[in-house]
Amino acid sequence: MTLPPEFLSGLATRLGEIDAELARHYPGDRPGQPIHTAYVCAADATKELPDQWGASAGELAERHTALLTELAGADVLARVRNTLAHGPIQDLRLDFEDGYGSRGDEVEDRDAGRAGQILAALPAAVRSRGIRIKGLTGAEWQRAVRTLERVLDGAGGVPDGFVFTVPKLRSVEQVGIAVRLCEEMELAHGLPSDALRFELQIESPQAVIAADGSATVARAIHRSAGRCSGLHYGTYDYSAACGISPQFQSLEHPIADHAKAVMQAAAAQTGVWVCDGSTQVMPVGGEGEVAAAVARHFRLVTRSLERGYYQGWDMHPGHLVTRWAATFAFFRGALGAAAPRIDRYLRRQGGAVVDEPATAQALATVVLRGLDCGAFGPEDVTALAPAATVEVLTQLRERKLPTR
Repeated sequence: MTLPPEFLSGLATRLGEIDAELARHYPGDRPGQPIHTAYVCAADATKELPDQWGASAGELAERHTALLTELAGADVLARVRNTLAHGPIQDLRLDFEDGYGSRGDEVEDRDAGRAGQILAALPAAVRSRGIRIKGLTGAEWQRAVRTLERVLDGAGGVPDGFVFTVPKLRSVEQVGIAVRLCEEMELAHGLPSDALRFELQIESPQAVIAADGSATVARAIHRSAGRCSGLHYGTYDYSAACGISPQFQSLEHPIADHAKAVMQAAAAQTGVWVCDGSTQVMPVGGEGEVAAAVARHFRLVTRSLERGYYQGWDMHPGHLVTRWAATFAFFRGALGAAAPRIDRYLRRQGGAVVDEPATAQALATVVLRGLDCGAFGPEDVTALAPAATVEVLTQLRERKLPTR
C-alpha cells in the first residue's frame, strides 16, 4: 500500500508554506555586528569625539601597560594600541534621553541639528552611528519625534549606518508606532523607503514578559517590519524595575542573565543583534581605583562574550581599552580552538571531536567575527587551517559549502 497522492500533494504544499513562513521570520544571522556602542550625551559631542576618546584611551593603556599585558598579553595590547589610534569607536550613539535630560525645546532643537551635522561628518571607521531619542510614551513622544526630525535635517538626510534607539519599551504597540513614525518621516522628508532603522532598548520587565505571559521582545521583533536592527539591554533601569537593590545591580546579576537570555532566544536567526548593557564603574580616581575598574570591565566583557553577547555599551573612553583588549583576547583564543576543528572538518578527518555542519557553521562564524573586528588576519587563520580562506569560511557560515 502507498499513501494517497492527494495526501502527499497536500502535505508538500503545507510544508512548503511553513518553510516559507519560517524563512520570512528567521532569515538568518546578519554579519557585521560592531563590538560596542559608545554612548555620549548629545550636548557634549563633537565630530572630533572618536579621536579624543581614542587618545584618552591610549593614555590609560600606557599608564596600565603591566596590568593589561597580564590580562590580555603583549600581542593583544599592541593591537589595541593600534586600534585606539586609527579606529577606536565602531558604533556611536548621541544621547537625548537619560544622559541628556530636559533642557527646553530651544536648546534641544539646537543640539539636535548640531548632532545631525556631527553624525554626517564622522569618519567611515565609525560604521554605525545614531541617536537615542526620548521614549515613545504619552509624556515624551512629541519631543522624541521633534528631535529625530531635526537630527535628520541637520544631517541633510540619513547618514550612512544611521539608527535611532527607542527607549522605555513596555508594549508591542510602541513598536508599531515606531514603524509608522519611520514611514511617515520618510514620506515627509523625501527619504528613500525603508531608510530608517531603530533599536529597541530593553530596560523594563514588561519588555521581556507581557501581561499574558508571552515574550514581548519576540513579538516586538516580528512587529517591526524588518526595521529593528538590535536589542539593547538597559542594565540599571531593568534591575531597578525588578526590585534589585542598587549595590547588586550589574551585568552579571541573575535577573540580567535571564533578560538577556530571553532577548537572545527571541533574536536568534532573525538578523537582529543583541547588545549587552553598560557598567556604571568608570576607570577614574586613584591608580588603585582605575586598576580595579580596568580589571572589572575586562572580566565583564569577557563574560558577555562567553555567553554570546558580542556587543556592549561603553560609557567612558577608558572602557574602550578593555573592550578591545577583552574582545581581541577572546577571539584569538577562539581561533586557536576553532581553526584545527575547521581544518579537520574540511579534510573530512575524524579525531576526538567529530563536528556536524551546524557546528562547522558556528566555528566559521566565530572566526569570521574575529576577522571582522581585527583580532587577527586571514593569514593567521590559514596558518592553522590552510583551506580556511575567507571565502570558504563564509560558505561554511552560510552552509553553502559543496559536499565532497
